Amino acid sequence: MMLDLNRVLEQIEKDKSIPRQSLIEAIESAMMSAARKKLGFLGDLEAHFNPEAGEVELFQFKTVVETVTDSNREIIYKEAKKLDPDCSMGDSIGTKISADVLGRIAAQTAKQVIIQKLRDAEKDIVVNEYKDRMNTVLSGVVRRFEKGNLIVDLGKAEAVVPYKEQIPGEAYKPGDRIQAYFVHLDDYAHNGALVVLSRRHPQFLKALFEMEVPEISEGIVEIKSCAREPGVRAKIAVYSKDDDVDPVGACVGMKGSRVQSVVQELRGEKIDIVLWDEDSAKFVCNAIAPAEVSKVIIKENEKSMEIIVPDDQLSLAIGRKGQNVRLAANLTGWNIDIFSESKIDEMAKQAKARLSEFLDIDESIATILYSHAYRSVEEIAGVSEEEFISIPGMDQDALKRIYAKAGEVLKEAKSEKKSDAIVSA
Repeated sequence: MMLDLNRVLEQIEKDKSIPRQSLIEAIESAMMSAARKKLGFLGDLEAHFNPEAGEVELFQFKTVVETVTDSNREIIYKEAKKLDPDCSMGDSIGTKISADVLGRIAAQTAKQVIIQKLRDAEKDIVVNEYKDRMNTVLSGVVRRFEKGNLIVDLGKAEAVVPYKEQIPGEAYKPGDRIQAYFVHLDDYAHNGALVVLSRRHPQFLKALFEMEVPEISEGIVEIKSCAREPGVRAKIAVYSKDDDVDPVGACVGMKGSRVQSVVQELRGEKIDIVLWDEDSAKFVCNAIAPAEVSKVIIKENEKSMEIIVPDDQLSLAIGRKGQNVRLAANLTGWNIDIFSESKIDEMAKQAKARLSEFLDIDESIATILYSHAYRSVEEIAGVSEEEFISIPGMDQDALKRIYAKAGEVLKEAKSEKKSDAIVSA
């Protein structure tokens, strides 16, 4: 501690924006810790920074007594008078301890405490600076790579984009500018960086559109939901609170300028902008675009829908490796099964034949049941009798007999361990 700490404190305060008083308190605490470790006593110690000398001075305080019983805490009156001629019995006398007696080990201890205090101070600064900016897009400069993680300089702090939060195929080099979504502050984040960013998060897509589309930031257009397969394709569902504002057009922009800005930021990720509708069936049809939909069958209890499309639209509806239907399901929150018209006709024919066979009903009644989404014995037995007999246009007594027959057939199939194919479509 023989060096002039004034210059060191000034430099750290300038470079790290850590208040000078916080640094002084950290160094004083470090000196106290080092002294106790080295000297091995628990007497009254105080450390004070002397700005004129540019060093921390350590003092041991002892009580003036007639007879010393604890040399670490007490001093005989005769010796005390040499230090302070005006002292009296019971006074506390401080004596300065030379920093040289602390030795190398104690100095190392002091250094470690100082480093920890500095880290804590830096952490507080970062938390205070960024805690209110969570769930927003932050911009920075790529500095380096560490074990696959991307370290980003935000100006007042470093952030990390963990490997799992990076988009596959994206490549950055030191000095590149980068934008990412501020996910959270992490005390145990990679390489000491508290700010954790993501380029894969679905909300990153939403935040980018909020930056590009004034109608969204003004609250006129709302992004209801979004779904992504990062780096490949995404869908967003939008809604307008003003009938005069087209939400899809607002997000696309003049000649596609707004959506293209987002696509460029995401390095070519394809984006489908879908019109949200409070009618779930319409919403799902919009989400499955660009494929055309012939018919929708809703299964409310299972929160699923069967989408029937023309034969030539099947591959378009499903998408490459099921991507289109997968994104549509994530966007809408419904489980979606897609069938071609020819396939559904074949399935319908088989299902109605099973219903006729197992329930002893003619084809016309089987067709009515099928049109109301009762395609198997299991589906009939799986609802309450009250719900089943509410099918409009049919005799309730006949429906009760069919319902009872379905229960008997299902019970018999289970007792004989018959294949599910016998009683279900």
